[in-house]
Amino acid sequence: MPMNDDADLELARVVGRALQQLPLRHAPPTLAPRVLQALARRAALPWWHHGFPRWPQGARACFVLLCVLLNALALVGCARLVADLESTPALRRAWALMSAWSEVVISFMRTIPPLWLYEGLAVAAALYAMLFALGAAAYRTLYR
Repeated sequence: MPMNDDADLELARVVGRALQQLPLRHAPPTLAPRVLQALARRAALPWWHHGFPRWPQGARACFVLLCVLLNALALVGCARLVADLESTPALRRAWALMSAWSEVVISFMRTIPPLWLYEGLAVAAALYAMLFALGAAAYRTLYR
């Protein structure tokens, strides 16, 4: 049953007055020393245990350089693997098998009428929308 704005405002005022009448709660006396101890422990950690922005400039530069070098090494390795693919018989057969399989999949996809694909996408979108709507309804019902 939806409430109007006046009832909502009145409820907010009543709850606000009730909360203002409650006594203040004090923190336990052991809280401050524990917090200070945790902060001191965190400050004593070495620099590599902190986040990347808090690393020294030199360490950050070395890390970025190392990442660039590793990426270049990976690219060179992939290029060499592709070059070796043409010269290795076993890899050539594997490549031929993958090419044949992709041709089978592509020819199978061409036999499916496009209307079926569009209808399948529409059904999937409708199911996703229904799932989203059910989730929103459950959330509103449980956390009102």
